[in-house]
Amino acid sequence: MLIESLLSQTQLTPLELACLVPIVLWAYTIFGLTGFGSSIMAMPLLTQIVPLRTAVPMILFFDLVAGTLLGMRSRSQVHVGELRRLMPSVLVGMISGLALLMFAPERPLLLLLGLFVLLYPAWNLLFKRGFSELDPRLSVPFGVVGGMLTAMFGTGGPLYTIYLAGRLRDAAQLRATTSTLIVLTAFGRLILFAVAGLYANAAIFTLAAMLMPCAIAGYFMGGWLHRRIAPAKVIRVVWAILIAAGFGLVYRSALG
Repeated sequence: MLIESLLSQTQLTPLELACLVPIVLWAYTIFGLTGFGSSIMAMPLLTQIVPLRTAVPMILFFDLVAGTLLGMRSRSQVHVGELRRLMPSVLVGMISGLALLMFAPERPLLLLLGLFVLLYPAWNLLFKRGFSELDPRLSVPFGVVGGMLTAMFGTGGPLYTIYLAGRLRDAAQLRATTSTLIVLTAFGRLILFAVAGLYANAAIFTLAAMLMPCAIAGYFMGGWLHRRIAPAKVIRVVWAILIAAGFGLVYRSALG
């Protein structure tokens, strides 16, 4: 059977594969709705099932496709100046993050991911208010740290969004600029990961091919929801899932 052959390549059970489907679908529904957030939604859950060094390069393919689809629809709203300001720092951070992904033990990385996943909803709940303009010089620390998180986990999007939300008042421009930055960093990661040999594992391509329809379906579902509901209406569900997933990662890496 074809499915059995594919599963043998990925070393997953049918139940494990079935669990991956709603994770990817949900993560890219959030991306279609908000323009970012796919990786921070997916990674804490994916890494409960597949290794970190499989999940990160796999989800990169989904980011490329979903980000390109969104960018094609909203490219006229992209703020090029902010992209130029951020990208040099992001590239420095990505190179540093790739070194950690390649050579650091997985358990400390998962603990770091879990803590970051917990801190992000906490920041939104405790400190996020209306528009508050940020100094453009903050593009350096936000870019470097965001680039490191992007290379290690694919989760730099929230930091880029925090910075850009302090620079761009228009919500549509913020969504378009953030998604374009995610696509640019995805292409950068693709080159870095290929050079570093992360794609030597054939299971990554098999899993990506099997789950790509879920990512695309989620993206279009999120786009449909974006035209009908305010993203704030789903934010409590997003925070609840992130907090639960973050605690799960911390427990698994620190106590498990």
